[in-house]
Amino acid sequence: MKNLTDIGLAILRIAPSSLMLTHGIPKLQKMLGGDFAFANPLGIGEAPSLFLTVIGEVICPILIILGYKTRWAAVPAAITMFVAAFVVHASDPIDVKEKAFLYLFAFVAVIFTGPGSFSFDRK
Repeated sequence: MKNLTDIGLAILRIAPSSLMLTHGIPKLQKMLGGDFAFANPLGIGEAPSLFLTVIGEVICPILIILGYKTRWAAVPAAITMFVAAFVVHASDPIDVKEKAFLYLFAFVAVIFTGPGSFSFDRK
């Protein structure tokens, strides 16, 4: 039974993080190409907003997939999705912000549960 729980935790960790990369990698490529035009939902500037989003949508998901510093890595990823759901898409209908909510809930679950046995954190 413990093995099934660890498999479930690995799926909870790896699947959403892998899907998150499909959103983050284009932003990373944009940033590496020198294009820093981006939304500024927190009023800190476009470049810092893009940089923080890349951390939350690329760097942290990679760490979560590996299960390295998992709980800590899930915090910026969750914050990024919180901003997406409650700031960027605040006035949008639920079907638009649903994706951000799903990622947010997955990352919050990872914060509470940890990575499970199939991770670098447990080795």
